[in-house]
Amino acid sequence: MLASPPHSLDQPVILGFDPGRQKCGLAIMGLDRSLYYHQVIQAEAAIATIKDLRQQFPVSMVVMGNQTSANEWKQRLSEETDPPRVVLVDERYSTLEARERYWQMYPPRGVVRLLPKGMRTPPRPIDDIVAILLIERYLERLTA
Repeated sequence: MLASPPHSLDQPVILGFDPGRQKCGLAIMGLDRSLYYHQVIQAEAAIATIKDLRQQFPVSMVVMGNQTSANEWKQRLSEETDPPRVVLVDERYSTLEARERYWQMYPPRGVVRLLPKGMRTPPRPIDDIVAILLIERYLERLTA
């Protein structure tokens, strides 16, 4: 999902990457926390998609979760012709936090809004929202 046209960027952006075995979450956010892109993709398309995003956006680094197969993905990214700078971020509890963030970004409608918060399940994978949270965690670490 493209939130804003890339030609309007006047700042470097960070690419958030939530790696997984079957699917991966990607997000692009500016240093001012403006969100420009987020999407869940199949794992086999991750490297090619990251390469495309780096051509479309002025990506200064890739912020990646440090859990599921992180070292394997970091190695794969380092083997690229123009490897990005990769920073690992603690991703503990990010899925729980992403579930909550999903409902903030996409408020429940219809019958779903009547369910208690703990019983709501997002209707789609939320790996892209985890990628957003990883960028935010990195930026918080910088300012702390």
